[in-house]
Amino acid sequence: MADELLKGSRLLEEMWAGDHPIWDKADEIREVEHKCDFLTHEIIQRLNRTFVTPIDREDIHALARSLDDVMDAIDASATLVRLYRLETVRFGARELARIISSCTREVRLALQALEQHKGVATHGVEINRLENEADRAHQQAVSRLFEEESNPSAVIKWKETIDFLEDATDRCEDVANVIEGVIVKHG
Repeated sequence: MADELLKGSRLLEEMWAGDHPIWDKADEIREVEHKCDFLTHEIIQRLNRTFVTPIDREDIHALARSLDDVMDAIDASATLVRLYRLETVRFGARELARIISSCTREVRLALQALEQHKGVATHGVEINRLENEADRAHQQAVSRLFEEESNPSAVIKWKETIDFLEDATDRCEDVANVIEGVIVKHG
């Protein structure tokens, strides 16, 4: 699932890379989101069939759900780009997409570290730092949106899109918190 998150976040970055958002990337992101949904269900089904698990069942379930939540936020932001027919790339969108990509890369590394039983904390700290960076980027983007945009409809569309972009970083932090909880339990 972490590999799929990384794929989805890279597609999101590509969506915002030019002067105009690439609406068709929303379809590719939706495919990744569907794959994550499938993987989540597969994990839960396997969990129900497995007698002994390497970590607590609740933690595996929480981890699968939190990973899926990241992809849901990425997908929601991409869906709005096409739904609202956003024609330009406003301040903050490209930066938030870059931060999301960095967060998903750290999530992948944190899961590898969990598997190897070392170095998890470093990635959790970095995810937290990136989430704080996203908060600042989000605040600046919203502030500039209200300063520069006079069309109320455009403000509503962009505010919601920017909020979902920032939400993806919050969901990455949730994943880090679940992983850190596993480490506390199983030290």
